[in-house]
Amino acid sequence: MISTFAKVCIALMLALSSVAQSAEPSRPNIILCMTDDQGWGDVGYNGLTKIKTPNLDAMAAAGLRFNRYYAQQTCSPTRAAILTGRHPNRMGVFWPGMKLRTEETTLATLVRNAGYTTGHFGKWHLNGVSGPGKIVAESDPLSPRNVGFDESFSVSNYFELDWTFGRNGVEEKVTGDGSEAVVSEALKFIGSAAEKKKPFFVLVWFGSPHIPHKPLPADLEAAGGSGYYGELIGVDRSIGALRAGLRKLGVADDTVLWFSSDNGGFIDPKKPDANGTNNDLRGRKGEMWEGGIRVPAVIEWPARIKPAITDTPAGVVDIFPTLVELLALKVERPVPLDGISLLPLLDGKMTARPQPIGFWQFAGKAGALTTDSGPSAWNDNRYKLVKTKTGTLELYDIAADRTERNDIAAAHPEIVAQMKAQLEEWQQSVVRSYNGEDYPKPKDSQPAK
Repeated sequence: MISTFAKVCIALMLALSSVAQSAEPSRPNIILCMTDDQGWGDVGYNGLTKIKTPNLDAMAAAGLRFNRYYAQQTCSPTRAAILTGRHPNRMGVFWPGMKLRTEETTLATLVRNAGYTTGHFGKWHLNGVSGPGKIVAESDPLSPRNVGFDESFSVSNYFELDWTFGRNGVEEKVTGDGSEAVVSEALKFIGSAAEKKKPFFVLVWFGSPHIPHKPLPADLEAAGGSGYYGELIGVDRSIGALRAGLRKLGVADDTVLWFSSDNGGFIDPKKPDANGTNNDLRGRKGEMWEGGIRVPAVIEWPARIKPAITDTPAGVVDIFPTLVELLALKVERPVPLDGISLLPLLDGKMTARPQPIGFWQFAGKAGALTTDSGPSAWNDNRYKLVKTKTGTLELYDIAADRTERNDIAAAHPEIVAQMKAQLEEWQQSVVRSYNGEDYPKPKDSQPAK
């Protein structure tokens, strides 16, 4: 018997495959911007007062602003989910610094196959290298250039002032703010594409406001001595430069500019003001609570999106299926996806998410994956089921109680039972993927004739 979750996966794969083969493709440009460790409360439009974020606020006012947008609990898992549309546990990217599997088909590859020029600028963190950002060699099978990007101005992890990047693997030192540097390089790439009238797919993955927090002196002063907020001032200024650059090049109207953070803020109880704020959300980076996974997010696309604010749950796993449908990308080898296409939401036609979003943090960094491996969560339009580290099940009316202060599991055992069954069914699908069942099996060797 085929399970409910399997039916959903099959239907989604077939739908995307059908769209990719039959629809006339739309050809907007795509830019995916992502900050590093920016908390949900660290934008002016979500109540931040310690600094101003005028450019992010302007973008939010002009586009679709999400009140419930979800990343994964840490950075490498989120990046893997963006490029594949799949939960990172499916490919063993459990924690920061873990490798993407080479068997995965990336969004960059599909977009490039569709005729787009593709570029990655900034933090990569999918090739198994931890610590401060280093150049990613061209020979690395998991360098951006080997998974679908034509151009790369990247480093393995976070970066600060006066950093040395790798331009297609070749060392190149820049001076000044790292956020401004990667946006400047991205705009050069975009300008070249615009001149050639070629659609572009660009990732601008900032290294800020991740520790160790080394902003420009003027930004540090403007942030009242906070290194975290000093870096965020640089990020906001860079977003402003990017938006202005798109307008100057005449491509802003037909460019999808998608912004989010890669996980919730890393709130240190001993230094509560040192790493930003998740506002009133419970928890922090690395946890299944909303403070670990809910992040600021906006999509701006002047030609199609009308300014709006949505409470519909969405997340990084939705980027892949959304762009597959939008661009009618050809998917040669469909695999189970965990996201949905957000096109109806972009057009104001979706008021509820048709399927929950699953979250799961493997307790280890290697070894067998089972449904009991670490905390997890099942997040629906109204309810969120949390399976804690100890295996306890907690239920929250997340639409009314975003702070997750009132566990209502005892009052609603039927909802707990239903959501628990859905969560475990999904986890079993993830385990099958982790065990390699989504990938083509090697052909049997043929005897020599």
